[in-house]
Amino acid sequence: MSDVAMPLVRDGPGNRLCVVVPAFNEAAGIEEFHRRLSAAMTALGPWRVIYVNDGSTDDTLAILKQLRAGDSRVALVNLSRNFGKEIAMTAGLDHATGDAIIVIDADLQDPPELIPRLVAAWRDGYDIVYAQRSVRMGETWLKKTTANLFYRLMQDVGNVKLPRDTGDFRLMSWRVVEAVRSLREGHRFMKGLFAWVGFPSQAILYERAPRHAGTTKWNYWKLWNFAIEGITSFTVMPLKIASYLGLAVSAFASLFILQLVVRTILFGNPVAGYPSLMAVVLFLGGVQLLTLGVIGEYLGRVFNETKQRPLYFVESFLPPGDA
Repeated sequence: MSDVAMPLVRDGPGNRLCVVVPAFNEAAGIEEFHRRLSAAMTALGPWRVIYVNDGSTDDTLAILKQLRAGDSRVALVNLSRNFGKEIAMTAGLDHATGDAIIVIDADLQDPPELIPRLVAAWRDGYDIVYAQRSVRMGETWLKKTTANLFYRLMQDVGNVKLPRDTGDFRLMSWRVVEAVRSLREGHRFMKGLFAWVGFPSQAILYERAPRHAGTTKWNYWKLWNFAIEGITSFTVMPLKIASYLGLAVSAFASLFILQLVVRTILFGNPVAGYPSLMAVVLFLGGVQLLTLGVIGEYLGRVFNETKQRPLYFVESFLPPGDA
């Protein structure tokens, strides 16, 4: 008999489901999202949805209040300001209840119609069912290429195996949500945290659509900083690279000094050229600044974590009408 514990199968549609939706300036498409979400969830049994308004500056909050007034399954968490998507997602998970929690964006790039397949895999016994993109429509070649490089880098150097082409769209059992909720670090890379907690997982392939309305909030600068957040949160490889680079430069400098000594003994000591001297100084200065920058990234994160500030503040919480 195998000593590997098989995950339990969840029975039937009686399990309560909860959907967490972070929203920032999604007024143009949030009503259509809710319509499609409701249609997809109807046949799955009891469910609720928690919308997290992340300091929107358009009419998102007003529309969410209207949705709640017309649908008793809608809850609303209104944050005191814009804290960012990772924190908004955390706030939604903190307020969620149910046997399984689904996280999905409101821009309709991730189709709500895929949720029944996630639920089916969960009922077969998987604790995490993540939606994996087979096609990324509406995205530039550069964005697709850089995203692929980032996932490959995380696979190679990270201390968690981040699934490729996988965003935040996923279903998690309640024990996974409890595990994630126990992680209160301020610098949050949620994809990494979801992978770090472990538990039996299953991928569901889908074709990612373009945005239904509005514009993306993620420009290349924000994506670059987000990638640095992910790398520094789950690997110290940049520090190791800085150490190896320093060792290599030291070895090169030692060889350079050795050949200078030999040349001086054999051929005298002619005055060195100014351009070559400046090249060496600038090169060594660049290596030093790069190393200090890498150390500074990690030190800054340690500094922020020691403050132990709350992750967010809630301006108001409106529970679902059926609570």
